[in-house]
Amino acid sequence: QVQLGESGGGLVQAGGSLRLSCAASGLTFSSYAMGWFRQAPGKEREFVARISWNGGNIYYGTSVKGRFTISRDNAKNTVYLQMNSLKPEDTAVYYCAADDSVIGGTKGSSYDYWGQGTQVTVSS
Repeated sequence: QVQLGESGGGLVQAGGSLRLSCAASGLTFSSYAMGWFRQAPGKEREFVARISWNGGNIYYGTSVKGRFTISRDNAKNTVYLQMNSLKPEDTAVYYCAADDSVIGGTKGSSYDYWGQGTQVTVSS
C-alpha cells in the first residue's frame, strides 16, 4: 500500500520560513517524480513545485519561484519543500504527490498518489 505523509506545517509570521517534509512508503521512490500542491479555502488546487526522480529537473509555480526550494533524498524516501519569505497568500493546505512518469508535471491529474496534506498558515 502506497502512503505519503506530510509534516512540518504550522503557523508562521509573514517573512518567516517553514520546511515541509513528505515521507513515502510502499513504492520505489526513485522511480517517481514528486510534486507539491496547495489549496486554500474556496480556491482550486495550485501547483507549487515538482522534482524529477533524481533531482535533475525542477520546476516551480510562478507565485513561489525564488522563495521556495524543492529537494529530495532518495535514500530516505523523502521530498522536502523549503519555504522562505512567506506571505499571507501562501496560507493553504499543502499536499505532496507522486507521479510515475519520473519527470513529473504541473497538473494534479498527472499524479498517482497523494498525501493527506499539512496546514500552513501565514499571519500578517
